Amino acid sequence: MKLSQIFETLESAGLAPAFARPPQEDDAVSDVCTRTDQVAPGALYCCVRGFKSDGHDFARAAEQSGAGAFLAERPLDTLLPVILVKDVRRGAAAVAAAVHGFPARKLRLAAVTGTNGKSTTAWITRSILRSGKVPCGLLGTIVYDDGKAEEPGDRTTPDGPSVQRWLARMVANGGQACVMEASSHGLDLHRLDGCLFDALAFTNLTPEHLDFHGDMEGYFQAKLRLFSEHPRSGARFCLNFDDPWGRRLADLFPKRTVPYGIGENPGVWARILAMDLDGTDLELFLPALGQALRVKSPFVGRHNVSNVLAATALGLSLGMGPEAIRRGIENVPPVPGRLQRFRFENGLTCFIDYAHTPDGLEKALDAVGASCRGAVHAVFGLGGERTVENRPLMGRVAAVLADHVVLTMDNPRSEDPGVIAGQIEEGLQGPRLQSHSVILDRKEAVHAALDAARPGDVVLLAGKGPETTMILADGPVPYNDEESVRQWSVSRGIPIVS
Repeated sequence: MKLSQIFETLESAGLAPAFARPPQEDDAVSDVCTRTDQVAPGALYCCVRGFKSDGHDFARAAEQSGAGAFLAERPLDTLLPVILVKDVRRGAAAVAAAVHGFPARKLRLAAVTGTNGKSTTAWITRSILRSGKVPCGLLGTIVYDDGKAEEPGDRTTPDGPSVQRWLARMVANGGQACVMEASSHGLDLHRLDGCLFDALAFTNLTPEHLDFHGDMEGYFQAKLRLFSEHPRSGARFCLNFDDPWGRRLADLFPKRTVPYGIGENPGVWARILAMDLDGTDLELFLPALGQALRVKSPFVGRHNVSNVLAATALGLSLGMGPEAIRRGIENVPPVPGRLQRFRFENGLTCFIDYAHTPDGLEKALDAVGASCRGAVHAVFGLGGERTVENRPLMGRVAAVLADHVVLTMDNPRSEDPGVIAGQIEEGLQGPRLQSHSVILDRKEAVHAALDAARPGDVVLLAGKGPETTMILADGPVPYNDEESVRQWSVSRGIPIVS
């Protein structure tokens, strides 16, 4: 795409572009990016002002890497062309969509938003679509998947140019659909501009990111953007009727709503027939198809029944039939770091889960505790520079639902992990809790909990999920819960059997 066409795209988007330094020739732009490590020769580098750094300060580095032009909010010291707009984030997404040939228009798109359950719901939805012979990609917290290759996701919703680049890769690979996780940050920061969705799901809303959104109403308004700004004509909204915020959305969009929930409702609902640490037997009721469906879900816990229902509603909204839904649920690959199960030869079971809010921890502990024959051990911390008020609440949840607790670190960032643990410890008051300790080294904490557990016990490692780094004051260092579990298994001579 030529620079003149990029200028026209920005004009059409209402972004009032102006050349701070006009081009001498109408050169072609090869790509659009907001990070210097993504710059290739001929790329348009977009100078995004972030919360901790300013992309304008990295313009020289981008030029040295081969950038051919800039999109900026102020003039730059460069001989390259510079287009000025008032909002580079919005401009970057709009231009990237055009440069990549508007790939979102060539795919069936599904989006999942909410506090908890986005990753699992998206994972199941991808499985349902693939079971229905629809080549499908995925963009979410765990992985970015273009249909042929996967990369670890570095944020729930990538920046706008990255979204368009990945969608273009899916189209090039013969993809027909994509499932995305839509974060509140991603929606507020225009990362999904250029994307309209055929089916949109809302899981739940509980306190998180209030340092960014201010309060729950601000958080809800960010989620609302998905449904008010990003539906295609005829799109269906799959809304959790077990959640008050989901019902509020349904009141706003009654004609588009496909309700779902545990227990009978006008939409998709489930009857739980049996549940243990190996999964859940369900009867799914699909009014749109006029039938019920027996399914053996590999997931544990009531909250995962809700995730299965959300994915089922999305699948139905995208035209999937009952057999594709059943196969997609029963054959879904394990979701990394989402109640990821490890059974040991000695009868001990360990789960790794991403739960890092009071609601998430409560649901995870409730899920593993409901079928546990022995004691429940919980290992968790809480991230630094995040919602401080959640810390004692996490302790209170653990004291009610766990027998033994080990407090440790979880991405403390610039904060003292001992102080964070102390604030969680303030809430550790409950009749069930038998013991607790503080072991800040997370690997040591994991090993200590597994050493203390007995056959029939369950150990829940919460907060990190599949993450491969621990974020400290000086930056990230390598760490992964699954590696710690496997190292314990080898060092103690206790094999993992499943």
